Amino acid sequence: MKKVVMLDGAAGTSLWEKATDKVPVWRYNIENPRIVRELNEEYVEAGADIILANTFAANGAEVARSSSYTVEQVVRTAMKIAQDASNGRAKVGLAAGPLTGLLKPFGKISREEAKDMYEELIGAGMQEKPDLIYLLTFMDLEMLKIAAEAASHYDVPLLCSMSFMGANKNGVRAKISRTMMGNTPKDIVEGLKPYNPVAVGLNCSLGPVDALPVIADFKAVTDLPIIFKPNAGAPMAQDDGTFNAAFDIETFADDVLPAVDMGATYIGGCCGTNAAYIKRLAEKIKAKLAAEENA
Repeated sequence: MKKVVMLDGAAGTSLWEKATDKVPVWRYNIENPRIVRELNEEYVEAGADIILANTFAANGAEVARSSSYTVEQVVRTAMKIAQDASNGRAKVGLAAGPLTGLLKPFGKISREEAKDMYEELIGAGMQEKPDLIYLLTFMDLEMLKIAAEAASHYDVPLLCSMSFMGANKNGVRAKISRTMMGNTPKDIVEGLKPYNPVAVGLNCSLGPVDALPVIADFKAVTDLPIIFKPNAGAPMAQDDGTFNAAFDIETFADDVLPAVDMGATYIGGCCGTNAAYIKRLAEKIKAKLAAEENA
């Protein structure tokens, strides 16, 4: 029987839907914890088996750039909010994403600086004993490996997903999926082997239809469970600073559903998806699996 683990949806776009002040969303952990808890609770009630703490971009550089808070304060508070909201009904993951900028020689971030920031963020979160660590939305495998090395010091499951590019310039899909930095699923699987992830895959950047081929590319090179967490289309910025999803709830859920037959195990949504998207997607997946079991 197929097994699907439901993930949550977006944090950033969903929190901005709830907030009047559009600030880096990790600041809400301190400045508006009510909406963070509310979103965590909504995802649990929508059927998510795993929810992520609001820690995605709470690294040292970002926290120092726009606040007087410490990384430990921001991250540990986020973990406590998510764990309290879950109350044992769903697993809680510590989330970490890419740093703003590129590693040298393509950018200005040294490997040592990246290592220190990931060790700080992950070390702070692990004080609250999350159920897992999820590294997501990376475009550069080398940066992901630095984060995975920091995560590998802790005895919890590690999930890793990257953001992929879509079709090439003439609209025809490339022969193999690649990230912005040219990393293929095979590169990712081989590069992450030393860190023993329990699942690998895709999140962000693409809508469901464009993202589905990435599942097949991963299935061709690994037996690891596959993560599928696409956007609700390309989020469209509005004048008030919010984002509207390109796809409505029904379209998104219908377009994600083929991922089940393609072999994705961890399924959820990214930018543009809120709890209503996850609830409908969970309903459709549950109905599909029940129908197949009874057939």
